[in-house]
Amino acid sequence: MMSEKRRFGFTLVELLVVIAIIGVLVGLLIPAVQAAREAARRMSCTNNFKQIGLGIHNYHAAYDQLPRQAGGTNGIAGTSVFAVNGGTNAQYLSWLVGLTPFMEQQAVWEQISNPLNGYQAMGPCPAIALTGTDSHATAPYTPFLTEIPALRCPSDPGRGLPAQGRTNYAACMGDSTTYGKMGALDNNGGTAQDSNSTTNWQSRSENVRASQRGVFVPRQTTKFRDILDGLANTMAAGEIITDLGDEDKRTRIKGGSNVNQEGSGMRSAGQSLLCRPFLDNARPQFWKSGTADLIGNAEERRGYKWAAGFLNYTGFNAILPPNSELCIASSSNTSSGVFPASSRHQGGCHILMADGAVKFITDSVESGNQGSAQVFIWLNNPSVATAPGSPSPFGLWGALSTRASREVIQEQL
Repeated sequence: MMSEKRRFGFTLVELLVVIAIIGVLVGLLIPAVQAAREAARRMSCTNNFKQIGLGIHNYHAAYDQLPRQAGGTNGIAGTSVFAVNGGTNAQYLSWLVGLTPFMEQQAVWEQISNPLNGYQAMGPCPAIALTGTDSHATAPYTPFLTEIPALRCPSDPGRGLPAQGRTNYAACMGDSTTYGKMGALDNNGGTAQDSNSTTNWQSRSENVRASQRGVFVPRQTTKFRDILDGLANTMAAGEIITDLGDEDKRTRIKGGSNVNQEGSGMRSAGQSLLCRPFLDNARPQFWKSGTADLIGNAEERRGYKWAAGFLNYTGFNAILPPNSELCIASSSNTSSGVFPASSRHQGGCHILMADGAVKFITDSVESGNQGSAQVFIWLNNPSVATAPGSPSPFGLWGALSTRASREVIQEQL
């Protein structure tokens, strides 16, 4: 008998079937891997935020106050904002500068607190200039240009120039634009006068007390005892994204022609939504092509300067819900205006409560009447303002941003 030949290997059909099965499995696996990676990045972002919360509490334990947003040394009367003579930063440092030694960034803090080191040939200690250089504009000020990993969310892909030290974590400045840039003090530490209005000093200070209701108030010291709504019910900070060089509504500011930089052009009814008609209907995350008055040069985008105490770089307010558009009434990127929280995570962003807990808030959070007038004082026409002491007109989102408005938070965050 002839022995039967044994066949080894696969036929072409069998091989193609196996390849097709493997392809289907890989196709099913890749989204799961991507989701797992994003979950890991999101967890890392949460951990960074928790470390910042711990730093805030350690700072308060050491100094019996919170770090200032828009703090630092006074300017010198009669000199430029960032005067080198005398070594000032004109009270424009962010809340993150004082936190550096409480976030395992002692080396950065040593450079900041000893600013003459390496600058003796340039005269007195350099100021923080918004371009990242001192007022002589001949050398970068290294501490403020340092990108600190603890201030970065891993889900945000933005890296390097033209940013000058990015941050994804911003101070909560309440639910009003009124005097959200400098508060009640000028660059020299004196009581401020708004040169663009007839508002007198007394009413400006009163308006800051009435309107700036967040845990952080520009150029003002706050403490945990000021948070009468409870630390667990009040946001201390939130996420923001950094610019990637596109026309993203969350990182490019739509401005206007109003010369006032202290937010008065944004506080009346309907003004919070001033920029919404300029969004692209086909791509609502971006401004329309050719939109005029997109504010700021390549170095002046959202989250680009962790050491600068302006809303654009290190602050947010809870007027519009997370991942809404940036909008101001003036033409300066350092103005007060509508600066929502934002993130690269799907569907929302992280917030840091004053007790140190980190929560995830969705874009669909209850936000009240987004076109409402904000809380402020207008002595000549009080009917156009939301009266001081009122609940936030911006719903649960606004209520979480106020430190002492006596609003009951019933929702589970």
